[in-house]
Amino acid sequence: MEDRSAWVSWGFRLALLAAVIAVLAVLGVRLGVMPLRLALFAGLGGGALIALIAALVSVIGLFLTFKNGTGGRGIAFAALFLSLAIVLPMGSAMRAGGSVPPIHDISTDLTDPPAFAAVRAQRTPAHNSLDRSQPENLGALQVAAYPDLSPIMIDKHPGEVFEAAVVVAQDMGWEIVSVAVEEGRIEATDTTFIMGFKDDIVIRVREEAGKALVDVRSASRVGESDLGANANRIRAFRTKLTAQ
Repeated sequence: MEDRSAWVSWGFRLALLAAVIAVLAVLGVRLGVMPLRLALFAGLGGGALIALIAALVSVIGLFLTFKNGTGGRGIAFAALFLSLAIVLPMGSAMRAGGSVPPIHDISTDLTDPPAFAAVRAQRTPAHNSLDRSQPENLGALQVAAYPDLSPIMIDKHPGEVFEAAVVVAQDMGWEIVSVAVEEGRIEATDTTFIMGFKDDIVIRVREEAGKALVDVRSASRVGESDLGANANRIRAFRTKLTAQ
């Protein structure tokens, strides 16, 4: 009886501890009071490790409740659910990070990437550089990882496509920073839901052979790897724009 109760109780306690650590890490990053590396590795990483242990302990406790026909199943199930809610997203992020190169500045035009202008005032020296100089083989890494990203050609007047691009950016929930009609440039910022990371986007619309040539660049302010987020953002924008 005591052994069974100990397994169930400790599983729940560890799950709660993991949740508290993960929440503190997220709040620390969003409030700017915790270094990113500390939050990711010690906070989220440590929380996920504790959550994994909690899940294993809870499974044992749950097995004992069924074997002995005693109570505690509700607590064990709650602990297991809470643990998996922490472990699974972290596992997914780790898989994503391992499947993409450690880059964070993605552009559909690698020869002449759209340039940021207004957004630069919102970035600090502590943020990632926008000069695309690191790593030296950035372009090759992007092509290998995201071969489908290329300039978007739309058989419509550039002015019409530009207006549609503004609407799509707004519909995607981006904060519009600048709309330079005469330069065919739109700048925006997208903030991730959980961690509050800010990624900057610049859209360039030009005329080519009577059609609209659209290029998109998305760059993360922090982090060496974006886990594929910038490429996915460009793909989503492309899909919505071409569907207009």
